[in-house]
Amino acid sequence: MLRFRILVAALICTLAGAQAVQAQTKTTAKKTTTKKTTAKAPVKTTTKTTTKVTTPAVVTPPAPLTVAEANTGLKEALTQSVTRAVDIAGSAEGFNANEDIRITFPAEAELVATTLRGLRMGALVDKFEVVLNRSAEAAAAQAKPIFLGAVQNLSFADAMALVTTREPDAATLYLHQNTEAQLLTALKPIVQQSLEQTGATKLYAEMIARYNKIPLVTPVNADLTAYATQKTSDGIFSLMAAEEGRIRLNAAARGSAALKRAFGK
Repeated sequence: MLRFRILVAALICTLAGAQAVQAQTKTTAKKTTTKKTTAKAPVKTTTKTTTKVTTPAVVTPPAPLTVAEANTGLKEALTQSVTRAVDIAGSAEGFNANEDIRITFPAEAELVATTLRGLRMGALVDKFEVVLNRSAEAAAAQAKPIFLGAVQNLSFADAMALVTTREPDAATLYLHQNTEAQLLTALKPIVQQSLEQTGATKLYAEMIARYNKIPLVTPVNADLTAYATQKTSDGIFSLMAAEEGRIRLNAAARGSAALKRAFGK
C-alpha cells in the first residue's frame, strides 16, 4: 500500500513538471510571435524654390523741348523742304508733268487762249504752255539760294506753337506769309530771263498780237513775267509744304538731330 502511494505521488510530480514546461514554451512562442517590427519612416525631402525678382530699369524721360531747339528744328525743316522742292521743281518736267503745280495759260488772258483755239491755233497755245513751264523749271533750279536766304533770315514769333501744331505745313505757310513779297522781288529777274531763253515771251507776244487784231475784241496786255514769277513761287511752296508734312509724319524723313529733337514726339 505504501509503495502504491509513492508511485502515485511520483507520477503526479512528473505530470506537473511536464505541464509547467509546456506552459513556459507557449508563453515564449507567444512573445516571439507578437513582437512588433517598427518600419523606418521615409525621410521627407523639401525642395526650396527661389524666385528671382527683376528690378525694372528706370527710364529717364527726355528733357522738355526748348525754344532754341524749336527754332533750330523749324529752320532745319524748312531748309530740307526748300532743297527737296527746288530739286523736284527744277528737274526736267518738274512743272510741266506735275498736275499739282503745272502752269496754265494766264487766267486774265484765258479768253485769248479760248479764242485762238476756236480759230484753229490751239497748237500755238499748247506750245506756249509747255515753254512757260520750262521757264518755271529753269527758274526754280536757280531759286534755291533765294529761298534758303529767306529761311535763315526768318524770325519765328512762336516757334513752340509751330512745332507742336497739327497743321502739316505750318512752317511753310509761315515762311510764305512773311517772306513772299521779298521772294517775288528776288525771283522776278530770274523768271524773266528764263522766259526769254525758252521763247515763252516771244510766243506770248505773238498770241496777244493775233488776238488783239480780231475785230471787236477788247485788247489784252497781261504781264507774263509777273504771272510766271507768282506761279513759279507758288509751285515751289506747294512742294515745300508736302515735304514738311513728310518730315512731321514720317520719322525716316528726319535726317538730322535737330529734326528728330523737334518733331520726334
